[in-house]
Amino acid sequence: MKYSFLGIDEQRIVGIKNPKFILKGTVLLEDYHFILKIDGKEEEFKLESNGTRFFIEKILSRKDKRIQVFVRSKKEEYLICDTKNMILRRIKAKGKEKWINFINYKVIRIIRYIFYTLYKGIRLAWREHHFLIPPSLWPKYIEAIKVKLKGGEDALYYNPFNAKEYNQWIRENNQEEPIEEFSYNPLISIAIPVYNIEREFLKDCLDSILNQRYPNFEVCLADDASTKKETIDTLKEYEKKDKRIRVVYRKENGHISKATNSAIEIAKGEFVALMDDDDVIPENALYEVVKVLNQDKTLDMIYTDEDKMEMDGTLCDPHFKPDFSPDTLLGGNYICHFSFFRRTILEKIGGFRSEFVGAQDFDLVLRFTEETKKIYHLPKVLYHWRKVPGSTAVTIDSKGYAIENGRKAVEEALKRRKEKGSVTAPINAAHYVVEYEVENNPKVSIIIPTKDNAKILNQCLKSIYEKATYKNFEIIVVDNKSEKKETKDLLENYKKKHKNFKVMKANYEFNYSKINNEAVKKASGDYILLLNNDTEVITPNFIEIMLGYASRKHIGAVGAKLLYPDGTIQHGGIILGIGGIAAHAYPEVEASNYGTFGRLLIPYNYSGVTAACLMIDKKKYEEVNGLEEELKVAYNDVDFNMKLLEKGYYNIFLPQVTLMHFESKTRGLDTTTEKFKRLQEETEYMKNKWKEKLTRDRFYNPNYSLGRDFRLDKKKK
Repeated sequence: MKYSFLGIDEQRIVGIKNPKFILKGTVLLEDYHFILKIDGKEEEFKLESNGTRFFIEKILSRKDKRIQVFVRSKKEEYLICDTKNMILRRIKAKGKEKWINFINYKVIRIIRYIFYTLYKGIRLAWREHHFLIPPSLWPKYIEAIKVKLKGGEDALYYNPFNAKEYNQWIRENNQEEPIEEFSYNPLISIAIPVYNIEREFLKDCLDSILNQRYPNFEVCLADDASTKKETIDTLKEYEKKDKRIRVVYRKENGHISKATNSAIEIAKGEFVALMDDDDVIPENALYEVVKVLNQDKTLDMIYTDEDKMEMDGTLCDPHFKPDFSPDTLLGGNYICHFSFFRRTILEKIGGFRSEFVGAQDFDLVLRFTEETKKIYHLPKVLYHWRKVPGSTAVTIDSKGYAIENGRKAVEEALKRRKEKGSVTAPINAAHYVVEYEVENNPKVSIIIPTKDNAKILNQCLKSIYEKATYKNFEIIVVDNKSEKKETKDLLENYKKKHKNFKVMKANYEFNYSKINNEAVKKASGDYILLLNNDTEVITPNFIEIMLGYASRKHIGAVGAKLLYPDGTIQHGGIILGIGGIAAHAYPEVEASNYGTFGRLLIPYNYSGVTAACLMIDKKKYEEVNGLEEELKVAYNDVDFNMKLLEKGYYNIFLPQVTLMHFESKTRGLDTTTEKFKRLQEETEYMKNKWKEKLTRDRFYNPNYSLGRDFRLDKKKK
């Protein structure tokens, strides 16, 4: 048996009267399963696993003495846990647990939080100002410290992935709106495949539809040769109950794709909405969708936000989605539920394909979105996906074939679109990374503004020349009034050593936009890579990966994941509106974090990416007149990205491309009143130019807070 890692995170027996064995850990094996033995006899036990993480739980009797857990692969068996069930140990563990909890949550937690807040403040003061904080910024930082000491984020925001906090947010924001009379009342066909579903779940599903405020709908159910009597009886009961419910009974089981197609075949509506037979929708779901259609009848597809529902009815795990993002979609089916499709297009593309079982919805959406650009995202939670054990609502890993079929769906989409590229699934989940082939070996001009600090510049240049696997590039270093001999010697050395190295003089006051614009005019490359001198390449094939995306017709700016030296994230995409103008996503989050719904794992469309590492087709750079020279230091990259969006391009963040960013090592820090005044002026420029567009980021759901990324605002008291 081969394995790359096997580790136990937690092993204990809890409970004095009713002992329970718990084992948690990580295991990466091939063809394995667990065996639990009590006093030498194999016993059944509760197991939860996603392929790498596992959780084992077993209720014991007080007579049980020895508990062993083995991992078995083929004929080999490995002991990973061997412990004894002793009453004294359990009593000791119980007492220790209570004491530790008291210390942790009542004493240490408070002390730790105070010191952590002070540490973060000191770190920020050094990194941003070298402790020379201008008096004009003191009130801002003092207020921030007060907020932190009062509870920080807990005092201002809800965590959407904490079920209790999410449900509290729902209660605070659940305001019933008055019903409008519509002039346009299209028939909506809700297509539902059914197979051996429990009456309770099917009943909840159908009742949620019948309770809709919008009445012009039909329910098209296709029973896929169910063998459960309660399923058939429930279908017949509801057929009689409401004329809008129609059922087709299939003679042979064809699985979900064929069953859904059977439901679509009996549909008569202009639009077909897709549901699973165990999920529910709120009573305003159809009304909200038709309300959108009354604003724009030409729409061909509408999708909504969704969440999940525990077996006890508790809502959790909301998916607040971005507006239509074609590159994000190639990374996984973020659209999912609750989706409405124009029936004529659905029929044109042939409905679902059974060869993509498990990823049939994903395949359908990829093909449908190739037929129309009339796609609308309705940012309201209008679908509750029930977490039935074994379903993909619990974990996609419970259906491993779905992951591979999803990857094949993306591969086929690339072939249909005549795009050459590879598709990989980096983790055991339905997340995919597309990397495009670079054709015709185009030249890339890497532009690096600098001023002195030869050591940091050399680190940047050395990482490119030593690590870059793509060779058709030139480097243009723009020297902004360097004075030190070591800098001049370094530049001369690189000029002698590399034919593709150039130095351009910029003997004027620092203006990041002007420096880059002038360098682009002299660049001989087909593509431009703006790069800070305080960066260091980590990903060797970063040029070809970024180039693959920059060469797509619909893509504007291409950005990378930038890390601080401590391994936390400095740039994970740019979100408009946060902090007043814009801010980086996931600041100081650990680099290993996958991000919200894979935002730090797969290529994601964002409104912007930082110019500290930004690649773009030179023609597109010139099309938007480059960087705005009135913005000398701040927000010039935000403005640049927004100009690209206005032209209809999509900007993209590539988390698989990583660089270290030491940030602002040579330009200096905004510590003087003059620099702070300039920052204020550039802030006002952005507000006056872009106005409300700064508060509505299409790639960042409006339900999220503009105070802290991917959080929910608490209702102000």
